Amino acid sequence: MHIDYKKFTLSNGLRFIVHEDHTTPMAVLNVLYDVGARDEDPGKTGFAHLFEHLMFGGSVNIKDFETPLLMAGGENNAFTTNDLTNYYIQLPAENIETACWLESDRMLSLAFSEKSLDVQRKVVSEEFKEHYINRPYGDVAFKLRELAYKQHPYRWMTIGQELSHIENAKLTDVKAFFFKHYNPSNAILVMAGNINTEKALALAEKWFGVIPAGEKYIRHLPAEPKQETARRMEVKADVPLDALYKAYHVGSRTDKSYYAMDLIGELLGGGGSSRLFQSLVKEKKLFSNIECYHFGSSDPGLLLIEGKLIKGVPMTTADQAIGEELEKLGSADIEEKELTKVKNKTESAILFEDMSLMNRASNLAMYELMGDVSFMNTELEKYLEVTTREIRDLSGSIFEEKNSNSLFYYSNN
Repeated sequence: MHIDYKKFTLSNGLRFIVHEDHTTPMAVLNVLYDVGARDEDPGKTGFAHLFEHLMFGGSVNIKDFETPLLMAGGENNAFTTNDLTNYYIQLPAENIETACWLESDRMLSLAFSEKSLDVQRKVVSEEFKEHYINRPYGDVAFKLRELAYKQHPYRWMTIGQELSHIENAKLTDVKAFFFKHYNPSNAILVMAGNINTEKALALAEKWFGVIPAGEKYIRHLPAEPKQETARRMEVKADVPLDALYKAYHVGSRTDKSYYAMDLIGELLGGGGSSRLFQSLVKEKKLFSNIECYHFGSSDPGLLLIEGKLIKGVPMTTADQAIGEELEKLGSADIEEKELTKVKNKTESAILFEDMSLMNRASNLAMYELMGDVSFMNTELEKYLEVTTREIRDLSGSIFEEKNSNSLFYYSNN
């Protein structure tokens, strides 16, 4: 599916993309800020995610964000990753200016207050406890990141490295973070739906063009050194089943190896017909389930394999069995028909994924953040060009023993 768009840059540096779709009565306003958990101070983590909550607590001229949005028939939400923070509003197209009014005032400045910070600090702290401290296997991602990363800020989660960082967040720290990252020169604005480009540009200029540009944030993050020895960690906890987690360093979302790496993930763990599932779940009955996935991160990331063991299966047996499957993929060319099958699956996912208006708007912003919004319409070709030899060679490189990080998670039960 080809997505048409027009791209502009306002005088204050705000990148602006318009996507017209006159088959819907709706419109979406999407604002992506080029800031995520990787941009935090190591002693003050979780701030990017905390901001996602604070941004709904009122801005400099608008004390109540939700009521006018509801009156305009709108809905909104946001999400934070280690790489970015994204906000979106969907509402009837005739009310798009209400979304511009609300979102531009948040970009201009939040209404900072101790009360708002205290409320959201408690909300995020409860989320931390519920999802990561009190949930079975909730600490897995923390431990895997700490095992795999020694320098790069991907070593902590979006929620934060530890609860105390959020509990001790000060208003002065929060203000400094906002004015460093939340400005037009560090943002991408998308308007999509039943609007025309000329009107959309006029609204963008009216509501966003007058906001001071701010200082463009330039990243200087520590690069993660190449891993030269295998790492392993053992954990015992009150969980129902033993679990095995493997993490391998891979390239970034914009690395030329990304497309082959993504297909390797599908070959190994993309559902019931994948190699790991067929061999280790169905045939050898070592795992009750197993999957392989990656984060597609802006900086060099991780390819992960995780599975829950069948009761009574030794951890070393399960680990060895995974190793044998990985070695097969890296030592011999796969059959063309197997690669074609996962390419077809990927093509279907790209062509028929959730192409809702909201999804198109956020994707346009994310591809622009990657470096070129046109990637959205050309990536399929990159997948189709991947060869069986590339799969073999890249697998051999990724799954070297010295590039592995293994977490043996034992059940106390």
